[in-house]
This record gives sequence, structure tokens and C-alpha cells, in this order.
Amino acid sequence: MVYMGRREVLTGAAGVLAAAATAAPAKAVRANGAATGRAAGQGAAATAEFRGMWVASVQNVDWPSEAGLSARDQRAELLSLLDTAVARRLNAVILQVRPTADAMWPSAREPWSQWLTGEQGVDPGWDPLGTAVREAHARGLRLHAWFNPYRVANHTDPGLLSAGHPARRNPGWTVPYGGKLYYNPGLPEVCRFVQDAMLDAVARYPLDGVHWDDYFYPYPVEGRDFDDDAAYERYGRGFATRADWRRDNTDTLVREMSERLRALRPATRFGISPFAVWRNSDRDPLGSPTQAGVATYDDLYADTRKWVREGWIDYIVPQAYWQIGHPAADYADIVPWWASTVAGTRVQLYVGEALYRCDPQSSTAAWRDPGELSRHVRFARGYPEVRGHVYFSAKQVVADPNGAMARVVADHYPTAAPVPSR
Repeated sequence: MVYMGRREVLTGAAGVLAAAATAAPAKAVRANGAATGRAAGQGAAATAEFRGMWVASVQNVDWPSEAGLSARDQRAELLSLLDTAVARRLNAVILQVRPTADAMWPSAREPWSQWLTGEQGVDPGWDPLGTAVREAHARGLRLHAWFNPYRVANHTDPGLLSAGHPARRNPGWTVPYGGKLYYNPGLPEVCRFVQDAMLDAVARYPLDGVHWDDYFYPYPVEGRDFDDDAAYERYGRGFATRADWRRDNTDTLVREMSERLRALRPATRFGISPFAVWRNSDRDPLGSPTQAGVATYDDLYADTRKWVREGWIDYIVPQAYWQIGHPAADYADIVPWWASTVAGTRVQLYVGEALYRCDPQSSTAAWRDPGELSRHVRFARGYPEVRGHVYFSAKQVVADPNGAMARVVADHYPTAAPVPSR
């Protein structure tokens, strides 16, 4: 089977999250949402939980609704989303501000984002990120800025980038792959540059968080190789395999960003939202009891478990975008695995929820049921390591096509949430 995940919503790619459907059927106790091993209602429910929503700007998924709107209309749409977060009794917004090596603020290093005006490098006439931080705080919301480190463009032609774009000035930095253009994670100068680009925003604004999602090395495309041969020849000789070298490159990015962020603005938290399967247990006994077709360790060269155990990040939001009872990647298996992974560390665990899959026309019965996500929250609250949830994405928080978000609010968010800790 092919599972269409969040990456497909954002990029239009298909099939990268294929998951085998041959796993054993889910346990009945999990299918009805009961928590196992711990009493439901303890843990996260007893503390100020993180209730967030993602706002995607790439391809105008959530905001702005289309490129080329006036500054006034862009601002009005953004404020409406913040107001919706308050109305839904959320307390955090994760806003995508560097979608394709461009910026939603007047960056010193990269051009204005094309998703604002329709043309990369054109000043939209206002400061979206600065406004978002100020207006979120005025509403009692935390504002986490969401950056994509390595994605340059959803095409492969550097000539389509704005004049003076760093990728045009440094063509050796990029790799075309799968119809898209990426910065090469194997180049130390690229690693440093993307950190500098993101830290420009951190230096300018009192951000509550710096947030990355699941884009490190790109999702694999069948029959195609990511061409980093020259970088591997130059920098990879001390590693047993290319995979080990690639994982070390990603580790370096995470570790160095963590160190620099803490030095620059210690109160700003660092969080990552990976694809939820680190490794399948049939490949590694430390892995989750899943049969996912992609694993971050093996396919994205992202050792997400290590980042938690080393304490390089402050929080992690695994994208647990499967229903309770999924035969290959059961939500009721993934959440306990992550709870065990963060146990004993300082890293907080929030669960990424697939609100975008909740639809009365879904081909999957569970996602037609408006009670599915409410059962997720109830189940997760049985694990004290789970400190909250984040919903993808903002336009579904607004539209709520099958009433799943309203059910979560009615069942679990009876009052406004306290503002989460920084």
C-alpha cells in the first residue's frame, strides 16, 4: 500500500511513505483507545500541555492562501489563523518561515519568499515573522519558527531562483534530486551557511522556538541516487560507509545548531518533528514494532533517537500520522515507543497528529470517524512522557471537515491552556 503523508501535502511527491500492510492485526484494547501500562488521565494531562498547530507556507498550503495578496490581506489572514488557534484552545503556533531557502522576514542572507508575492526576492511590504511573534504573544500564544534546512526549490533549475540567491552564487552547493533542488548536507560550508541563515531570524526576534520538520537528506526516489560523490570522496574517508558519513553530517547540523542557539538566545527552544519511525524492530531490536517502508535512520540519515538521548534538542514531535490499529504502523505502538525513548531525558515529547487526514470522504474508515483523534489524545495521556500534541495543519484546524478537531476540543480542551514553558 502507499500512504500519502504530510510530505505529499507539501510537495506533491508520491509513494515515498509506502508501508507494508502485512503486520499483525492491532490489539483490541488499542483499537478502542485504552491506554496500556499506565492509568489514563495521568502525566501530561496534569501539567501545562503543548497544544499546537502547524502553519505551512510552502506552495501556499495554509498561509498566505495564495501568492500575490496585498500586505493588508496577508496580515489579516495570519491574524485570523492566530485567532483560530485561540478559539480552538491551542497555545502554540508553528509557522513555516523558511520554506525553500528563502525568508518570511527581511533576512540578511536569503531572499524574500516567493510564496508571499509570487516572485522570490520581492519585498512584500511588511514583516510577516515580526508581526507573527508580536501578535501571537499578544494573544497568549507561543510562536515557533519553522525552518527547512536543505530544501532549495521544488524544481531543479537554479536559473529560476532570484538573482543573487546563495544557491546561484554557489552552484557547487546544490544537488538536483527527484525533481527538486537541495543543498548538499555533506559540505561543511553548507552546514554553516544554513545555520547562519536560520540564526539571522533568531537574532532579530524573541522566538519561543526554532522548529525543523522531517527534511534532512531527501526521501528516497526509486532508481535515483543522491549525487554527493565528490563530497564523500573529500570528507567521508574516515567513515566505514557512506550512510554513516551522511548520518554524521546530519548529527553535526543538529548538534551545532543546538549549541549556537543556546549561546545566542538560551530561552528559545529547539524542536524537531521527524517521520515517526526511527527504525523497524525487525531491523534493529531498539526500533519500534512497526513495518514502515521508510525509517529516518536508514533512509533520511537522521538518527532521531540519538538526538533525544544526547539532549541536543528540547522537544520532539514525531509525525504519528497513522490511525489506531494501522496494520504496519499502529499509533498505539508508536506513541509508547517514543515515550520510552524520551524517558529519563530532558527532552519533551509532543505527538504530531494527522488532522489533514480526517475527512468524511476518506477511503479509511478510521479517518472518517470524528472521534479518531480524540482517541489519540486519550491514549497518549496514558503516558506521562507525552506533554502535548501538534495538529497538521492550520487550514484543517479552521475548516475541520469531519468535526475531529471540534471533538478533541470538546473532549480534552475544556478551558484555555496555560502558556507552555519556553
